[in-house]
Amino acid sequence: MDQALEPVLVVIPTYNERENLEPIIARLHAALPSAHVLVVDDGSPDGTGDLADGLAAADSRVNVLHRTEKAGLGAAYIAGFSWALERDFAVVVEMDADGSHAPEDLPRMLAALGDADLVLGSRYVPGGRVVNWPKRREFLSKGGNLYARLALGAKVKDITGGYRAFRRAVLEKLKLGTVASHGYCFQIDLAWRTIEAGFTVVEVPITFAERERGESKMSGSIVREAYIRVTKWGLRRRGTQLLSLFKR
Repeated sequence: MDQALEPVLVVIPTYNERENLEPIIARLHAALPSAHVLVVDDGSPDGTGDLADGLAAADSRVNVLHRTEKAGLGAAYIAGFSWALERDFAVVVEMDADGSHAPEDLPRMLAALGDADLVLGSRYVPGGRVVNWPKRREFLSKGGNLYARLALGAKVKDITGGYRAFRRAVLEKLKLGTVASHGYCFQIDLAWRTIEAGFTVVEVPITFAERERGESKMSGSIVREAYIRVTKWGLRRRGTQLLSLFKR
């Protein structure tokens, strides 16, 4: 891998992922031995944080950031990004703890960073696929992506996906302190900010597999938040376009 794209930090948010955490980190290091890991645990009552501390004690590549309450995916990632920017990491990766994001896909994603600033692991470009997902979830995901593309004018096919790799410069440029999105809307928010800032975004096909252990964090409130926020961003975009026409 390009030396300018090292070191790599993989941020893994956790809440009650004790069964999944150790296997996913083992797979990650098998696929990319040089990768560092930051587990951001939101006070998991099942002992995930204690397990992460044990893994960190045994392996200098593993780090843990403990938070006192479950404050949402977006807040966990922002905390992880801030931790990374305080150190010398060149690339920061988002990855779920539940095994739905295959670590074996990460080397291809990092290779694509040679010509990009943000690489999205995409389920909906040629070569990408979803495994063992209920039809309702697949419909919801595809519908959400279509709505976001139409509302925002974004050309990416999988703007809601949570498997992605950022160059450090992107996170330094974005005003992370102003990001208020909490659930999976956070993924749309960060990708859209990156596109608006003029960075190059590419998609790499991945295989997304439904989790085998534990429960999904998806809920109706997460879907509503995404719908409301994307609608507001889309209306703001249309308003800006209309104002520019009137000023001509």
